[in-house]
Amino acid sequence: MAFLALDNLTKKFGAHTAVDGLSLGVEKGEFVTLLGPSGCGKTTTLQMIAGFVEPTAGAITLEGRDLLAVKPAKRGLGIVFQSYALFPHMTVAENVAFGLEMQGVAVAERTKRVAETLELVGLAAFAARFPRQMSGGQQQRVALARALVIRPQILLLDEPLSNLDAKLREGMQIELRQIQRTVGTTTILVTHDQAEAMALSDRIVVMNHGKAEQIGPPHEAYEKPATAFVANFLGKTNLVNGTTVRPERISFATSGVSGALAGTVRTRIFQGNHWLYQVETASGLVTVIRQNTGDNMPGEGATVHLAWAP
Repeated sequence: MAFLALDNLTKKFGAHTAVDGLSLGVEKGEFVTLLGPSGCGKTTTLQMIAGFVEPTAGAITLEGRDLLAVKPAKRGLGIVFQSYALFPHMTVAENVAFGLEMQGVAVAERTKRVAETLELVGLAAFAARFPRQMSGGQQQRVALARALVIRPQILLLDEPLSNLDAKLREGMQIELRQIQRTVGTTTILVTHDQAEAMALSDRIVVMNHGKAEQIGPPHEAYEKPATAFVANFLGKTNLVNGTTVRPERISFATSGVSGALAGTVRTRIFQGNHWLYQVETASGLVTVIRQNTGDNMPGEGATVHLAWAP
């Protein structure tokens, strides 16, 4: 039996079905991401696990026990929200200690665990600061420390990096994955960011209209999308004659190559480590991504021939 099991989980708001018969098993220590566009049901699913939203139907069990029968505060879950939800009048150490106080943990043990957790997230030197004196990335780590210090059975992350700028977000993804591996806490992340989901997760659940379109390792969902929605949602995709072709797998070939697709470069955009092309062909507009190797690349208006592995 899975450590955490969602069985035919359903949530309706009036006539609208937000989550539609979702079944998912999460193993102990696994990092699973609920990925999809706004309104796909991922946040509602997280809120049902947390106990903030009551399911219309279905079951949630944790190590075989009915989680729906347990009050939210007693579920033993660590939660990090998009807004971080830190107490502005409390220091970093006081923010992190709050959950332990609510649990009635003795002062000495509390002090020890707060110090250990701040060390884990790289904020040992910031214990006496207030949230307003810290950057967005530092505040995010305080929120993470506050969730981890209670030693939760499951860590729930609701778009925790979406308020950070692109470079900081990338750095925090690496930190978050390292912290999760160090602690070994079972983690469920909600995000609409495909790159984030693929970078962090052991498995991803691609959701659309309340249903799971595909559940599997990131590379599997990317390489072998189960549906057209998954193919289009995970990165850039060309659908040609019913076959999925990723833009980075397409190369510029010489005109004599068998099966090459002729076309004209409509757009060429330089993106640092790669070039992004849009090529007009008889099969429609095709997107091509080529690594920046320093070689001369076809310009806009040039005639090209596209090829990929059979």
